[in-house]
Amino acid sequence: MAEKVEGAKKVKIPRHEMPCQDPQVRAHNFEEVALGYTQEMAVEEAKRCLQCKKPLCVTGCPVEVLIPDFVKQIAQGDFQEAGKVLKIKNSLPAVCGRVCPQEAQCESKCILGIKGESVAIGRLERFAADFGMKSEEVEFEKPVQSGKRVAIIGAGPAGLACAGDLAKAGHAVTVLEALHVAGGVLMYGIPQFRLPKEIVQTEIANLKKMGVEILTNQVVGKVTSVDELMENGYDAVFIGTGAGLPYFMDIPGENLNGVYSANEFLTRTNLMKGYKFPDYATPVKVGKNVAVLGAGNVAMDSARTALRLGAENVYIIYRRSRDEMPARKEELEHAEEEGIQFRLLTNPVSIQGDERGWIKSLTCLRYELGEPDASGRRAPVAIQGSEFEIPMDTVVVAIGQGPNPLVTTSTPGLELNRRGNIVADDETLMTSKPGVFAGGDIVTGAATVILAMGAGKKAAAGIDQYLKSQS
Repeated sequence: MAEKVEGAKKVKIPRHEMPCQDPQVRAHNFEEVALGYTQEMAVEEAKRCLQCKKPLCVTGCPVEVLIPDFVKQIAQGDFQEAGKVLKIKNSLPAVCGRVCPQEAQCESKCILGIKGESVAIGRLERFAADFGMKSEEVEFEKPVQSGKRVAIIGAGPAGLACAGDLAKAGHAVTVLEALHVAGGVLMYGIPQFRLPKEIVQTEIANLKKMGVEILTNQVVGKVTSVDELMENGYDAVFIGTGAGLPYFMDIPGENLNGVYSANEFLTRTNLMKGYKFPDYATPVKVGKNVAVLGAGNVAMDSARTALRLGAENVYIIYRRSRDEMPARKEELEHAEEEGIQFRLLTNPVSIQGDERGWIKSLTCLRYELGEPDASGRRAPVAIQGSEFEIPMDTVVVAIGQGPNPLVTTSTPGLELNRRGNIVADDETLMTSKPGVFAGGDIVTGAATVILAMGAGKKAAAGIDQYLKSQS
């Protein structure tokens, strides 16, 4: 009875909001928007947790973080131990605490959320992970080495999560990354103001301390191949190359100067430090007016980046209503607070250019919502004769991306689906080639960081089982 009374009291305790930079200030800098909980806020928020005997929150986490355990440690003020508990299941907790859609995963399962507000699990994860980074270094206990070698293609979320679990299992791991720095989408895709690159590199440094070898500038499919890796002493290979091939609208004018894919726009800004021009010679021209086509998290990242690069008017162009926008609620709110303008029930039909081949305007068509489509969302229906033109300097296309075919086309015998994604076993993630595994966006199509990490962990378990069967 006492437990029920205690639970009823906790339901009434409001969730602690995340302190953030003022919108008018942060819209002009690339510093992190969310400032993080103070120790007092973290303890108070952690004490809201009911410590359920059957924690449903864990079932909502793709990497099965021991949520009640680390939250309990925070509530008791043992922040160092909370960080250690996080690391048992999650190789990149400081990253996940910032970019995972917890509201649709662990927090959506929280019992407190039925009658009140769920525990802010993601914010507590960020707090504990950050505290661990700032405190004394923890020495990793290296396990007994198996004598087996695994090559991982791609140093993004899936590859890094796979590497961490394989290293813990005692296998020698080499990660091959095509770019000049490890991190994948965490480095080139997600902006500095949402995920500081120092955080990503600190997490990667911890993997190296565990014995993971990371080789950059290794374009598999060009400098080597999956088959060559297997022939040259690797006992298994994991393919985690993600979804880096951008999709376009296929409308007139997309070849004009000033049209970017979101992939290029964010890579030039984030990885190539375009926002630090002239210190880095990689300027990104945006002009006064910028349109971002799409309404997912990548679109929000692109729009908010354009604003920080100096654009006066930044528009999100989306053919459905706000209710159908796929971006996280928090990202939508942050974008709106910063002055991003939403042009909803609107779709571009062509891009106009000047005599020099640069964009000068965007022609759009107005839409209305009809009956629900196959996905359950109300299908947009064009309103004939509703075309209108907006002056425009830059257009960023952020409507999704698919698998880069470099690795898949250079690997004979690798089964693909009709979209070009790798087919892998649901349980082990082994592909049609024995000893070759795959996971993350290269298998599922573009998804979230945490789902890719979950696939990396599942693949690591499958690889470990496979290697033991080969002994």
